[in-house]
Amino acid sequence: MAEILPIKGWRYHERFTDRIEELTSPLFDVVSKLQREALYENPYNSIHLSVPLGEEPALHAKEVLLDWKTKGVIVQDQLPGIYVYYQYFRLPGEEKESCRKGFIAQTKACDWEEKIVLRHEDTIPKAVNDRIELLKATQFQASPTHGLYEDPLHQLEPYMDKAIEDPIYDFDDYQGVREVLGVIHDAEIIKEFIQLIGERQIILADGHHRFEGAIAYRKEMASNNPDHSGSEGYNFHMMYLTNAHSKDLRILPTHRIFSQIEMEETEILEKLRPWFIIKKLNDVGEIEELILQKKWAFGLVFSKNAYKIRLIPEKINEMPDRFPSTVRELDLMIIHYFLVDKVLGIPLEEQRYSNQIEYERNLRRCLGKVNSGEASFSVITKEVAMTQVLDVCKSGQTMPQKSTYFYPKSLSGLLFASIEESEFKFPYQVFQNDTID
Repeated sequence: MAEILPIKGWRYHERFTDRIEELTSPLFDVVSKLQREALYENPYNSIHLSVPLGEEPALHAKEVLLDWKTKGVIVQDQLPGIYVYYQYFRLPGEEKESCRKGFIAQTKACDWEEKIVLRHEDTIPKAVNDRIELLKATQFQASPTHGLYEDPLHQLEPYMDKAIEDPIYDFDDYQGVREVLGVIHDAEIIKEFIQLIGERQIILADGHHRFEGAIAYRKEMASNNPDHSGSEGYNFHMMYLTNAHSKDLRILPTHRIFSQIEMEETEILEKLRPWFIIKKLNDVGEIEELILQKKWAFGLVFSKNAYKIRLIPEKINEMPDRFPSTVRELDLMIIHYFLVDKVLGIPLEEQRYSNQIEYERNLRRCLGKVNSGEASFSVITKEVAMTQVLDVCKSGQTMPQKSTYFYPKSLSGLLFASIEESEFKFPYQVFQNDTID
């Protein structure tokens, strides 16, 4: 099953420890334009590696990386470790603090077809290509993808709890989340992590584009290496692993914003009526509460009017037979099939390429873009349940792109991982009962 290794991590030099909050950055696919502009002003912020500037951004990242290594801005830990990563947070309206517990390790970038790492949503090709170019140029990873493993007995948690008592970092990030990083170097304990994950599949929660880029890079490198063994650095990818059975694993909704739609509001509503029950709302602020408890219900927001729309239950039978029940009954599949495909005329297979669809977690920004005329309308959605994610992954199917928003997001720059062979190489057999293939 899944193969992991400890990481010979790269981190900011200890002289930067007190300023680590200024050097970390949001992930490449969630950092806003305003955040980017502010972060770029710091010459040592990790955004220069994760979302590089310039006409040739990958080349720029390579130059920055070499400069940082030469100047000792970042340094490599000589001993591989399992990096324990805890995130403490509160969601609006909650008094109790939650803690998402996990650890960061190198994970083998297995092909999807091997069914060792399972995906749950489609990717957007341009974002994958950008990640491949960046990985080719730097052989360096500025942030981990997020994977889930199933451990109902929480067997690894005592080791993690102990390690986090003596953290490397402990600070509040841009989300208001308390970020704590510790490390485990004990070889016997690391064996426990490797063995448990080695008996599991991994469900990819966040970072589909980066992981798909890692797969493509591994294939290219392997095909050009006549002595390929499977143990080279290019076979691995940095991943933050959390327990799917944790009570503090949260998924937030990702709304849809539509632009350059030529149909007027009245025409869209008329085309929706064969499939949806439509109710006009007096207050757009009611949308999230009104759709929360209803299956296949959504908010539909235009510049002057807002509606609650709900699929007529028997219309589910008009979904094509090629979709199994685990997928066809998902809220987001309903909206992408009936509204985006049937009403707007953007076929399902083309939607992930479309520049007319934008994905936004923040409800206020959705409403703002519609009210300003920047967007034609937006669809307000509900969160996807963790059980649905697991069911879809295990069925071999995928959800529409940007179906889930696992919260909180991990950070870029907290820990770096190199897959350049001289920096990756280590006798990892000491952490295993058997040598790796």
